[in-house]
Amino acid sequence: MTSPDRHQHPRVNDDTRASEGSVIGLEHGDIHVCQDGPREAPVLLLIHGSASSSRSWDALVPLLAGLHRVIRIDLPGHGRSAEPDDGDYAPPEQARRIGTVLDRLGVEHAVIVGHSSGGYAATALAEQRPELVTALALIDTGPSMGAFIAPGSAAFRPEQWPPPDEQIRQFASTGFRAGYHVPQELVEELRGLTFRAITTAMQASIAYLNERALPDRLLAVGKPLLVIFGDEDLRWRPSSAADYRVVPGAEVELLPGSGHTPIMEDPPGTAALLLPFAETHAARQRKG
Repeated sequence: MTSPDRHQHPRVNDDTRASEGSVIGLEHGDIHVCQDGPREAPVLLLIHGSASSSRSWDALVPLLAGLHRVIRIDLPGHGRSAEPDDGDYAPPEQARRIGTVLDRLGVEHAVIVGHSSGGYAATALAEQRPELVTALALIDTGPSMGAFIAPGSAAFRPEQWPPPDEQIRQFASTGFRAGYHVPQELVEELRGLTFRAITTAMQASIAYLNERALPDRLLAVGKPLLVIFGDEDLRWRPSSAADYRVVPGAEVELLPGSGHTPIMEDPPGTAALLLPFAETHAARQRKG
């Protein structure tokens, strides 16, 4: 595992097209989509984790959108997307809806990036739609439940939701390195989610992981893979990133000084690892 220090940090491209949001109506609930960068550029799809939203990528997007059409979605029941009326938060169902959104946007190929449990939806999309997925990048996505290390936080009951700010911060604290101040905007986003959305999505992710470990799934998928882990992750053992090496050719990188959410803790370091990978596989897709 290597440090990103050898990479030059990317610069923001002043010509990047302004962010454009839209809502796509699907059978079981509307999905909010945000697009940045040149529309003719190779597509980079960003999928957030549970108890989060597409806004978790805000600091990273300007570093990616100079050479890519960056698409972010709010997963069902998160951010500005509707809760699914069928109550299905399972990664395969999330992936099916993501695939439908990309079809509606006219996307034929994309490099898919998943943060945390968003990596399960990304993997499920590659399982379902291999022709759509050019390559996968997973950021602090736990490979198996045996790698989970976060201490149990105080359980919330439906009647207690939403809890006060300090409780939300405590709940979210393992999502960052020790001592990191959980931003107020994240606290407010968490408060805006329903108890059902948070708990059901997390339970569905655990069930997907327990059904089959992620490295085994990715080995079967056979897509180019980049794995990025903060070396101070408090939710998943950072050393468990090595579990993904079972996938031939997998690139595994540790980001020094970052916790579970390097996309917010170290956007330049994260972009410095993502961009070469995305550009390499976008170029191969163009040649193909």
